[in-house]
Amino acid sequence: MPDDVEIRLLRHYVAVAEELHFSRAAQRLFVAQQALSRDVRRLEDRVGRRLLERTTRKVTLTAEGRLLLTRAREILGLFDATMIELRGQPRSLTVDVVGSGLTPALVLAAARGRAPGVEFFARFHSGAEAAVPLLLDGRLDVTFGRSPGLLDGVRQCPVRHERIAVLVPERHPLAELPAVPLESLRGTNPCIRAGDHATPGWEHALLQLLAPFGVDPALAHPHVRGGDELAQHIRDRDAPILTLTTQPDIPGAVLRPLVDPVAVFPWMMIWRSDGDHPGLRALREAVDELATADDWLAPPGDAWLPEPEASLPAQPLRNPL
Repeated sequence: MPDDVEIRLLRHYVAVAEELHFSRAAQRLFVAQQALSRDVRRLEDRVGRRLLERTTRKVTLTAEGRLLLTRAREILGLFDATMIELRGQPRSLTVDVVGSGLTPALVLAAARGRAPGVEFFARFHSGAEAAVPLLLDGRLDVTFGRSPGLLDGVRQCPVRHERIAVLVPERHPLAELPAVPLESLRGTNPCIRAGDHATPGWEHALLQLLAPFGVDPALAHPHVRGGDELAQHIRDRDAPILTLTTQPDIPGAVLRPLVDPVAVFPWMMIWRSDGDHPGLRALREAVDELATADDWLAPPGDAWLPEPEASLPAQPLRNPL
């Protein structure tokens, strides 16, 4: 029938629509980028609408593409759940790791090692603010980010107080320093919206950090996501970018720790309170193991934390399921 659409086409479209990058989507699906592009074009032909706007620099969703993304997620969720029930398989676990190489991705990698029989699916959302609604309606199982506060149906535990760092172009004067004092960023218009870590919770924290020092961040551009776009952003702006110590290497840039003060970002693991899954237990065990081995929750005594986290009592490392 002319209106029939293969599940594969929907699955491939969702990956591209979530990543907004064909290369990353192809890596996520373990398919060739050429085949992925062909499937997206085939889906557009089948529905008779353009779903994506493509340029050499970026991929964006059309209005029809946004509508299909919402519906396709629902269709795939129902299809996958039905197949699992029919086959009698344990349900997989979908985990939002925010971005490749960041702290949540390290936790997921350790959990996979602890539970090789569990099928984990990684997703990349724009922080807990966007992910928690998906968590509550069952489209996501676990997410990471700043605490959303006390919410019915949600549990959370601390993961890491990760040091904030500065990514600077190789030839920038700050690249010559072993560490970058915060006040040295005054007048540089550092960017806080570039990188997969740049979520609304991150931006809220960084504005708190910079304001007392009179550092005005560059805010007049959309969020920059993905390593390729971040490298281009570094070349175009030739200015510092505030990031985290887990920031993957970027060609043409160097990473320097931020000092005076030492500032940290508070990662939390967040999941539905009705969650009972071996993969969830593996994630919690991985958090405990990594946090204990690498002192993830023991920053310097004078470390800076954003509010409200700075005023909250310390939370225990172990938080049994």
